[in-house]
Amino acid sequence: MNADVICQLIEAGLPGASAQVHSDDGVHFEAVVVAEAFVGKLPLARHRLVYATLGERMGGEIHALQIKALTPAEAAR
Repeated sequence: MNADVICQLIEAGLPGASAQVHSDDGVHFEAVVVAEAFVGKLPLARHRLVYATLGERMGGEIHALQIKALTPAEAAR
């Protein structure tokens, strides 16, 4: 799995989202995701939305994913 594929999966699964994904080893990833879908949601709910876009890949091809999930307003600050 590579960062570009994860980015594409997140953006496809969360319409209108913008994702940036990085990895130093191809197994542990960091993602910054900005989406209107996060408005009014607590951090755990936001993370669940991102995990849902990756499905069974989590815990398999993607060993670990650190997520920073922001609304557009939060990202603009």
